[in-house]
Amino acid sequence: TVIGQECLHQLEALGAFPDVVIGCHGGGSNFGGIAFPFVRHRLDGRDLTIIAAEPASCPTLTRGEYRLDHGATARLTPLLKMYTLGSDFVPDPIHAGGLRYHGASPQVSALVARGLVEARAYSQVATFAAAHAFAAAEGLVPAPESAHAIAATVEVARQADAEGRSRTILFNLSGHGLLDLSAYAEYLAGHLGGS
Repeated sequence: TVIGQECLHQLEALGAFPDVVIGCHGGGSNFGGIAFPFVRHRLDGRDLTIIAAEPASCPTLTRGEYRLDHGATARLTPLLKMYTLGSDFVPDPIHAGGLRYHGASPQVSALVARGLVEARAYSQVATFAAAHAFAAAEGLVPAPESAHAIAATVEVARQADAEGRSRTILFNLSGHGLLDLSAYAEYLAGHLGGS
């Protein structure tokens, strides 16, 4: 949670606080790192939306079941209560490889089950479209995993604009996409498939 704690300190120095906190979600560590330090503010009644952005091809939080399951396909782990697509689930080979886990951490799962965290799923094409726009505007190519958080951020920002609301949005750009340029080339050529 170092990244989330650091964000709290930086925002405090700016005299700001987010209306929305967004992170990409695969198993939960990236998302938990940015979001967990903000959960206590939500529990204290602060008007704060926390969004876990996941791939539509591996919709663990948005389409999975909240139940006991094994943490690995070998089924040798203890059973964990989590959102899961089943330990035998095999997702499409999307470019955001780090977001292809069948389950979600028990901590993130409990927060979603309690309604403290909202989960949203994004297609690979929509994710790369948001990442491409971000790279053009910011000069930084994001990793496909991070691009899911960018897609959610774009959606939230457009909704705020449509409503005429000013919102402070914090999202976690957790990695660069310099090793993923071939995936960007596929997207730009119109060859990127998958959900």
